[in-house]
Amino acid sequence: VAVLSLFQATLTLPGIAGIVLTIGMAVDANVLIFERIREEIRNGRGPVMAVDAGYKRAIATILDSNITTLIAAVLLFQFGTGPIKGFAVTLTIGIVTSMFTAIMFTRLLIVVWLRRRRPLSLGI
Repeated sequence: VAVLSLFQATLTLPGIAGIVLTIGMAVDANVLIFERIREEIRNGRGPVMAVDAGYKRAIATILDSNITTLIAAVLLFQFGTGPIKGFAVTLTIGIVTSMFTAIMFTRLLIVVWLRRRRPLSLGI
């Protein structure tokens, strides 16, 4: 919403649909990351190594799905009109911000938590 305000874009119903789709994709990215971390824990890795390996293994899948959706959004913006362009704009903004937060911000939060708490196991 802040980026839309920065661009002075009008939020329409298709724009809201783009935001909802983006939220779903952001949740999916985090689910993928935590499932990979869970797999690494099952393989006997410690918390720090499991988080590191989990992020490394999940990033390819996250990038693949988000870049594919980003290509579709660019095509919708290029060939669409009116409401379709609004959907494409909100989807593009959402994809870029959710990729940043899923890959960089959540990892930063988890690493800071791991360094401060130093847990012996993860309850994932």
